[in-house]
Amino acid sequence: MSSNIIDKALQTQIDNIEKSSGKKLKEWITIVNKSGFEKHGELLKFLKEKHGFTHGNANMVVHYAKKSHAGAADNETDWIAEQYKGKEDIKPWYDKLMAAISKFGKDIEVSPKKAYVSLRRKKQFAIIQPSTKTRMDVGLNIKGVAPAGNVEKAGSWNAMCTHRIKIEDGKTINKDLIEWIKKSYDQAG
Repeated sequence: MSSNIIDKALQTQIDNIEKSSGKKLKEWITIVNKSGFEKHGELLKFLKEKHGFTHGNANMVVHYAKKSHAGAADNETDWIAEQYKGKEDIKPWYDKLMAAISKFGKDIEVSPKKAYVSLRRKKQFAIIQPSTKTRMDVGLNIKGVAPAGNVEKAGSWNAMCTHRIKIEDGKTINKDLIEWIKKSYDQAG
């Protein structure tokens, strides 16, 4: 989970956007901020429909424009601490999940955002989001695997995920949940 992996992957994405669009990231940030749209989803739609962005590239530019990317905070701990303000009772669930996930391998990029933590390998494989004071959502990217048990289709909850698991009880963080996350991790490699 080295910051060099994060920096390299992010810089490659930025370079690719700049090369394919002919505009620097700073220019895209200005375009986004002058678009008249405020909501994240509106801005994604604007970049995708008006400027031909992929979802992932649009998402990255919007996070930079709104200063909700990991680098906008002084450090990653600040974003995570902010996410769990008023939701302290479920923070141990996050810690337990991260302890299990970190055992998958040393190639995991942990990228806290304003509202959730993105977990990446070559691509994003999961997000962990403290949605309410009593519920955490885990989003997964698993292609070709039907949801089962407490795993459901992500639907409109998050366009970057195929599956969603609602955690409303610490007992939900069990071997089955970790196996689902591991499937997603394996596919992202």
